[in-house]
Amino acid sequence: QVNLVESGGGLVQPGGSLRLSCVNSDVKRRTSPINWYRRAPGEEREWVAGITVDSRHKKYADSVLGRFVISRDNTKNTVYLQMNNLKPEDTATYYCYSPQFDSWGQGTQVTVTG
Repeated sequence: QVNLVESGGGLVQPGGSLRLSCVNSDVKRRTSPINWYRRAPGEEREWVAGITVDSRHKKYADSVLGRFVISRDNTKNTVYLQMNNLKPEDTATYYCYSPQFDSWGQGTQVTVTG
């Protein structure tokens, strides 16, 4: 496993933006494809976006396509999720996940209201 830590969540009005970060603090500096998921209260966990190690391939859920952008900086062991034009239905706890090492972060809360 690797240690993933998310940050960047918060409270934002509809139409606003946030950038989430997922830092891999693995001491061995192993890289991995990363997926973002989210879970709203009372809902099932939903896959949001994914990125390969070399950033060549990125995929998005239909619900966020055109609004969210996933990227990474391997020199910082960090994967980002830029979220634009946020909607109330984007309210959820967001998690990053490494399928290679089957590791989850602790999550960061995003609340879109106002």
